[in-house]
Amino acid sequence: MNNKRRRIGRQRRRAAAVVEFAVVAPLLFTLLFGIIEYGYMFMVRQTVVHAAREACRIAILQTTVAPYTEVTGRVAEVMAPTGVTGYTVTMTHATTANPMETVQISAPVSEVSLMGDMFPHSGPLVGTCSMRKEGAPAPAAGP
Repeated sequence: MNNKRRRIGRQRRRAAAVVEFAVVAPLLFTLLFGIIEYGYMFMVRQTVVHAAREACRIAILQTTVAPYTEVTGRVAEVMAPTGVTGYTVTMTHATTANPMETVQISAPVSEVSLMGDMFPHSGPLVGTCSMRKEGAPAPAAGP
């Protein structure tokens, strides 16, 4: 009789543990997937910023013959490990009045997100870099 009570007591404790886990599991997994999503988004954002800097460095060189082609090629090299392909590259070329080259890369969150719409995000991931063009002629001085 005593062994039977012990067995029933153990079964009840196991059932209680299963019910407790069923209550806690959704919160635990949501938190875990949120951490993974945030970490991946942060990594891709850092890669976008790095790609913009690398592309801008290529764009300011005097030896660059076809700046847009070389810049997009360098961006593709830097972005390849992330697997993101739907990004856009925007360049603003240097002029004599404004010797700054600017490269902006924008990646849509819908392509970057691992969990889809499970965690809301706002706006695209954007990386921008501006550098002075090497050897760009200075604006003419006034009288």
